[in-house]
Amino acid sequence: MQKPRVNNALTGWLMVSPLAVVLFIFLVLPIVMIAVVSFWQTTAFSVIPAFQFDNYEFLFGSPVTYTVFVNTFKYAILTWMFTVVIGFTVAYYLAFHIRSLTWQVALFLLCTIPFLTSNIIRMISWIPFLGRNGIANSALISWGVIDQPVEWLLFSDFSVVLAFVHIYTLFMVVPIFNTMMRIDKSLIEAARDGGANGAQILWNVIVPLTKPGIMIGTIFVVTLVMGDFFTVRIMSGSQSANVGRLISNDISLLQYPSASATAIILLITVLIVIGILLRFVNIRKEL
Repeated sequence: MQKPRVNNALTGWLMVSPLAVVLFIFLVLPIVMIAVVSFWQTTAFSVIPAFQFDNYEFLFGSPVTYTVFVNTFKYAILTWMFTVVIGFTVAYYLAFHIRSLTWQVALFLLCTIPFLTSNIIRMISWIPFLGRNGIANSALISWGVIDQPVEWLLFSDFSVVLAFVHIYTLFMVVPIFNTMMRIDKSLIEAARDGGANGAQILWNVIVPLTKPGIMIGTIFVVTLVMGDFFTVRIMSGSQSANVGRLISNDISLLQYPSASATAIILLITVLIVIGILLRFVNIRKEL
């Protein structure tokens, strides 16, 4: 009686082994290599494979590190706030105000059209719009709202967050919309029959049932923003930095051990953030 069970277990291991090998080679092994290099020593001319903690001591002893991490969390939190509001609103409209499934799919695909282009193109497209002599300032001056061009529209934290929201909103819309489409409409009808108004149904029925989708979108957005460095460099005019930018600068200076140490700290930070988020909701039901 035990033989079929053993065969099933062996078949399961054989089926999962190719994916496990791929993940080990392209995910686990590179992370292990980065962790090893982070303990190496670097000089002006070479990298010495000697085990030491100088990179981490310098990292935690520099005030720049803490400033950069604060900027990283600031961008991640602000981007999350705007993307969750926009993503929830768009998903709610598609799921509950569009009755036809055909129109739901069509409008959802319409939302994805801008995201079929390169992130770099969509990001850079904001520069002529937000510039000192750009479309936004010209329109505001012509309307009499301002007397002179606004300087903070471009090359500022505002432009960085705006670009992040533009680039990563879809990662919030998709999981929330997917979760809302699974909500049983009879629950909403029951709440309405029980005397609940629209706001009560939204807060007490829809939002709790949408938490898994919100959490999945949050993980996507936060992790992507925390690792993005190109957007910060371009949209801030190199006046601000995040952890990804710090890693990029070290690599450009051939300081691979220092860059590896920063990358490991960033990875641990992201994993801690994801672990905290997963404590609030069980996303296995969604997956």
